[in-house]
This record gives sequence, structure tokens and C-alpha cells, in this order.
Amino acid sequence: MTVKHLALPTLLLAAVMVAFGYLVYSGGDDARAVAAPPLSLEGLLDEKLPGASKADPKIKVDNSACYVCHVNYDGEELVLQHAKEKVGCIDCHGESAAHRDDEDNITPPDMMYGPRDVGKLCGFCHREHDVAAVEVIRRWQERCAAKTDAKTIVCTDCHGRHRMKFRTVWWDKKTRKLIVRKKGERIKLAPDLTKKPDGQPEKPPAPGSRKH
Repeated sequence: MTVKHLALPTLLLAAVMVAFGYLVYSGGDDARAVAAPPLSLEGLLDEKLPGASKADPKIKVDNSACYVCHVNYDGEELVLQHAKEKVGCIDCHGESAAHRDDEDNITPPDMMYGPRDVGKLCGFCHREHDVAAVEVIRRWQERCAAKTDAKTIVCTDCHGRHRMKFRTVWWDKKTRKLIVRKKGERIKLAPDLTKKPDGQPEKPPAPGSRKH
């Protein structure tokens, strides 16, 4: 019988010995087999394993691919409200597969929206704005007092927090071309719209009150 024929039985024997918990020690004349302690399941049968985290059952879309980088939008108010209506990131920004796969982060999303386009996009689904004028003015002063011309206000100025606080890469939202940073420019901060032109934050009026 050759070594090749002996290899398989030897491996099987070794597997059986391990399975039964035997550890073989060789020490010349003191060679002996030592049995491992018997396996006990005491106290383990009733063990309660931690359950998997349960996602909100009201969420009807999966935005997890976007949250890999845009973690700030995971749980953001506007994202959650739309997700409950089965509207996800790709419904507004396209599949953006090339953007997601670009580790250098220089490929833009399929669809982007400048200030003049935000209202048009939202208007596809939201035909009406049934909010009392006093509440509109209060939210305006609370969220974007820096905009003194009402015509410049866009939906996301008042709804949600759907704006990045700073960017390390940015594009022209119409041409989708990468905007080259200026020398020494590392990030682009989002403007603080809560401050009035004089630099002081606006204190919103209490609901039901009037400013004279």
C-alpha cells in the first residue's frame, strides 16, 4: 500500500479524534492520550441571542447605497418623509451608478438641481401649499432670514435639512462639469441662511403673534 493510499484513512482518523475531544501528546516513554472535558450545553439552551435591528416598517425604499457616503441623510426629515411614500434618492437624483462607483468622487449624480430648479422638481408631486401665511412667514424668518426676497426662497430652505453643510467636491448643476477648486480652497461651506444681512440671527415670532 502506497503513501497515497494511507493519506485518506490517516486524515479520517485525525478528524474522528478531534471530534471526540482527544488530544494526543507524544513525549517518548511518557506518550499518553488525554481526554478533553466533556462538552456541556448547560445554561446555553435558554440563552437569548440579540435580535437583528428592526427597520422602520413604514420605510418603503432602500437608500442604503447612498448612505455609504451621504450618511448625513440617513434619518434626515425630508428623506424619511419621502421614503414612507416610496420615494427614494434615485427617484429625484437618478440611478447615479457611475457616481456611486467613483471612489475618487469626481463623477456627479445623474440629476442635480440649482435654486431655480428645486421648486419645479417638488411641484411635480406637490401641487398645493396649504399652509397659513403666518406659518410660512414664521418658518421663513426662522430658517432663511438671510433671503430678503421671497422670490429667492426654495422648498428646501424651509423643509427638511436637505443641504450638505460643506462640500469637498462640487459641480456646475446645469453642465454637470466639475468645478476646479481655487488655490488653497479645500472645502465649500453652505451659507448660513438663518442670519439676516446684518449678521444677526433672526428670532422667529411666536405662533399667533404679530410683529409691528
